[in-house]
Amino acid sequence: MTLLASAASVQAAIPSPSQHTWYLGPVPVRAYALAILAGIAVAIWITTKRWVARGGDPDDVLDIAFWAVPFGIVGGRLYHVISTPEPYWGEGGDPVRALYVWEGGLGIWGAVALGAVGAWIGCRRKGVRLSSFADALAPGLLVAQAVGRLGNWFNQELFGAPTTLPWGLEVSPGVIERLNADTGTAFAAGTLFHPTFLYELLWNLGAAALLVWLDRRYRLGHGRVFWAYVALYTLGRVWIEMLRIDTAEHVLGLRLNVWTSIVVGLGALVAFVVIGRRHPEREDGVELPGRSRDRQDTEPDTESDTELDTMSTAHAGAAAGASGRDDGRDSGGGPHRADAGGPGPDQGPADRA
Repeated sequence: MTLLASAASVQAAIPSPSQHTWYLGPVPVRAYALAILAGIAVAIWITTKRWVARGGDPDDVLDIAFWAVPFGIVGGRLYHVISTPEPYWGEGGDPVRALYVWEGGLGIWGAVALGAVGAWIGCRRKGVRLSSFADALAPGLLVAQAVGRLGNWFNQELFGAPTTLPWGLEVSPGVIERLNADTGTAFAAGTLFHPTFLYELLWNLGAAALLVWLDRRYRLGHGRVFWAYVALYTLGRVWIEMLRIDTAEHVLGLRLNVWTSIVVGLGALVAFVVIGRRHPEREDGVELPGRSRDRQDTEPDTESDTELDTMSTAHAGAAAGASGRDDGRDSGGGPHRADAGGPGPDQGPADRA
């Protein structure tokens, strides 16, 4: 009976991976990094499909991601270090570990905030609306976050309080010892914990599906899909965060991330309603006003062309006059436009901006 009870206990628990790093010669391959990269790839694929459906150029997504992804990683790490300073600046902490992104620890709010700055730069360079791009990105961003949570599973981190539920997470004795030292508690070896990374993974996938349905049903635009993403994500993050027991900054008895989720979620809800009243319909195109894609990419700048024509005519007249004085004939040959001096056709107002 004892053996059967033990077997049932093992089957009822979610085991943690025994390894999170593999080596290709001297090069470490970390599960957390693979999960982040896989999430980014999936998000780009989903966003590209949605961006094209909204009338965008598929090449835009990679160009904007070139700016948004590095900004997002830096922002996510900064937020994590600020909101969880003890391992880096507390007693016995190591500030250098703040640079060890591969150990885990990317705060979503820092990633979204600074990633939005990078996306804004990319959108401005491409001449497209940030709000339109954010709407195309939102479901893919949730899926990316879900995939990234698998890295937390491999790292045996971001789990919740002890539980006797059949889907409790089993972690290694070393992780429990470290948790006891960090929190000052005494969890026994073999204790099962709420797999909060799994809860968030499932919540994110469900919210992504809901966003896609809402967007198709109501043709949301002007950033409303993105604000719906923020509202849905924060709604789940509040109760998931309150289950976690890892070290974090507390304000008025609640974890900092809980307060952040409440404030940001309410702000997103207000933005969703206000924008919906001002812009009940989806925008006509993804280009910024005055930055038509066809005009920017294929049509020369009218002002520059006029200047080129004037300068070419002047040069042609001068050449003809000189030729007439030399041999009494009109050569009829002016210089080529490329020799005329002024800006070329590709340097219109959009490019100078």
